[in-house]
This record gives sequence, structure tokens and C-alpha cells, in this order.
Amino acid sequence: MLMPTKDRQAIYEYIFEEGVMVAKKDIFATKHMVLPVKNLYVIKTMQSLRSRQYVKEMVSWSHYYWYLTNAGVEYLRNILNLPSEIVPATLKSKARSTPAAEPQKLRAPLGPQSGEKSAEQNRTESSYRREDSGAQFRGGFGLGRGRAQAMNNQ
Repeated sequence: MLMPTKDRQAIYEYIFEEGVMVAKKDIFATKHMVLPVKNLYVIKTMQSLRSRQYVKEMVSWSHYYWYLTNAGVEYLRNILNLPSEIVPATLKSKARSTPAAEPQKLRAPLGPQSGEKSAEQNRTESSYRREDSGAQFRGGFGLGRGRAQAMNNQ
């Protein structure tokens, strides 16, 4: 589709930066939810990338969801002239923070330890169970419309 180069460039930059793209399934929307471009431009650009298998598409209710594949990352890296150190946000690993101290281990346990049950829990669990939990059969013969006729035939 014919569209301004700056709009296509903005779409490429956003999908590369975030790694994912969402668009409402409305080709008549004047503007995309995040980008200052027409929603139709976003849908058609992502459709073009999907046909070349640079993005995967998922559709849910009235929204399109696209996420970059590894081939798409390489393609956009070449188009946008970016170094290989820059990666989309979905491929970045989160830094793990070490907790200062775990307060649960410092306190004395208030209740039963894991795997143990208190007397109150045992009492409530056994109280709702039936004493006689054997199988009960309540036959269905003679119920409904046929019962009156069966009584008359005897």
C-alpha cells in the first residue's frame, strides 16, 4: 500500500523497540492507539511483514496482535541500520534483584508447618463428608409420563 515513508518508518521503529504491536480491527480509524499514523497504515504494514513471516499474528475479538520473529528482528535491524547490540524489549532479560532479607524466615511460625493440618482443619474437613458415602442408586423407571399407564395396566 502506498503510504508516507515517515509513517512506515515510525511503525518499523515502534515494532522493533517494543517487539509487539497491537491495533484495533478498524480500518476506518483515523489514528492508531499509540502511534500518530492511520490505523490502516499499521494494519497493512504489519500484514506485509506477516506475509514475509517477519511477524506472527494473533486475532482476538476486535484487535490484532503481532510479535516479531527472529527473522523479523534481523530484517528490521537492516532496514533501520541498527547495531546488533540493540534488541527489542521482548528479548531483553530482566535484571534480577536480590532481596535484602526475607521477613518470613525471621519470625516464629504462627500456625502449622507446611504439610501439617491443624485440629480445626481436620474437624471441618471431616464434618462435611457423609458418614455413609456408598453408592446410591435411585432408579428412573416409572418416573414421568409412563408411570400412570404402568399403574393402570396392573
